[in-house]
Amino acid sequence: MAKLKILGMAGALRAGSTNKLLMREAARLLGDAELTEGDLNLPLYDGDLEDREGVPASVQTLADQITAADAVIISTPEYNKGITGVMKNALDWISRVEGNPWSGKPVAVMSAAAGRAGGERSQLMLRECILPFAPKLVFGPEIAVHASYEAFDDNGQLKGELYAKNLGKLMDKLRAAI
Repeated sequence: MAKLKILGMAGALRAGSTNKLLMREAARLLGDAELTEGDLNLPLYDGDLEDREGVPASVQTLADQITAADAVIISTPEYNKGITGVMKNALDWISRVEGNPWSGKPVAVMSAAAGRAGGERSQLMLRECILPFAPKLVFGPEIAVHASYEAFDDNGQLKGELYAKNLGKLMDKLRAAI
């Protein structure tokens, strides 16, 4: 069997984002897979821009990456009790491309945050925002890494055995959904 093609989307742009680490760790635990990291540094959605210039090339690239992937791993922090503007903007733009790259696509959602809830509200909001696109959402176990600034070792792997075990279970479910 060929390597799985996985698209990772992190809801934070920061180079040292723990959500990027979590997304990469999830892909590692998935096993024999090639991870492409989607670039969510997109222009703000603007209907006038779209009317004038069409869908930006960076948005079309992301949409094409979703289409080409066997599955998508999304890890997003929680900003002010919800998903980040970066994540919402990406979803809004992707909704404007021709066709629906999300339709039937296996998607696993997770979060890492500094707070003790680990970003669980961002996961709920993300699922609500992506639901109209009809992806194949993979549920449980929920991965909400709290105190994420200290949850990863120097190699970017999760320190806690429970997190790693549960993330492995979620990746098993994602593999089964493909």
